[in-house]
Order: sequence, then structure tokens, then C-alpha cells
Amino acid sequence: MRHGKFYYACSCMGSERENMKHLIVSSLLVVFLTPSLALMNISDSHSLDGSVGTQIIHVNALRGTVSIRDNNVLSEWDGALDYKNALLVAKLFGKMACILAKMDQAAFPTLDDIIKAVDHQVLERYPSTRGLTYTVLPSRVKNLAQYGMPIKDMCREVPTYFAQQQKEGTALTVDPDSCFEIQLLSFMGLSICGEIPGL
Repeated sequence: MRHGKFYYACSCMGSERENMKHLIVSSLLVVFLTPSLALMNISDSHSLDGSVGTQIIHVNALRGTVSIRDNNVLSEWDGALDYKNALLVAKLFGKMACILAKMDQAAFPTLDDIIKAVDHQVLERYPSTRGLTYTVLPSRVKNLAQYGMPIKDMCREVPTYFAQQQKEGTALTVDPDSCFEIQLLSFMGLSICGEIPGL
């Protein structure tokens, strides 16, 4: 009987040892894998690529930026919205120039709205009449680097001019035929008006 009890105790201890090994291995996997999984989730949630119509969109939520490439042959343009610095830049291929303006964030879709649109989720529809007009100013931007590398890289090969948002309800003081129309996803239209110096 003693031998039987001894054998039973030994077999239990062996079983406990196996369980301990599994527990240690599982714990190590959790400790080492959790940070890498967390990093994957962070990077996935901060960067999003997609397309809406003719536009290819890249959203970097961490930097608060949206890059847009519109391949529409009638109004080809590249653009960027910098939510952290409230800047809008558009590179107009038809005019071979960049336009830089302050972005009135109250009038623009939020970063979250754009993420939902790119992710093809249901989003609030903006009225089709919603749009903003910007007038090109004669002053040329001399130091693009101060506005960040994405803007500098986008506009390095073409002249860049400041533009000012036209107040709602005021008459347009420039030739309407000089306006370049761009569509910001499905949210709103932007008109960039005025003669660009040197063109």
C-alpha cells in the first residue's frame, strides 16, 4: 500500500511539473507577444489607406494629416490637410503651382469623418452646396520647410502661393473663369480662384 501511495504521489508531482512548464511557457509567450501585438494595433489604427472615387487617400491619425491624390483627368491635383497646424495645401497640375492656406477646421470634415469615409463606413452627408472659395494672393511662399516636410516635398518643384479663404456672402473680386474646382472626397467642393503670378 505504501508503494501504491508513493507511486500516486510521484505521478501527481510529475503532472504538476508538466502543468508548471506549460504555465511558464504560456506566461513567456504572453509577456513577449503582447508588446508586439500592441504595436501592431497602434500602427494599424494610426495609418489608413483607401480610395474614394478617383481619389487615393492616406490618413495618418498620429500626425493628424490626410494626403489626397486625385487622378481625375479634368481636375488632377494632390493635396494635404494638416489638422495639427490647420493648413491646407493643394498642388494644381493644370496650373503647375501649389496653393497654401489656413484651414478653417469648423468648415472642414473632421479627421474622424475622413477615416470613416476611407474605411467605407456610413457617414454624415454634407449638403451638395457646401463649399469654400479661396483667392490666390500674389505673395509667394519662400520657405516651404517651415510648414513641414510633407508640404515641402509636395511643392518643391513648383511655385507655391498663399491663398485666403473668402468670407461667406462676399462677392468674388476675381474672374470666376480663373477658378480651379476641386472636390474633397464626398464632403465638399473647394474653389481656388485668381490669377497665379508668372503664368
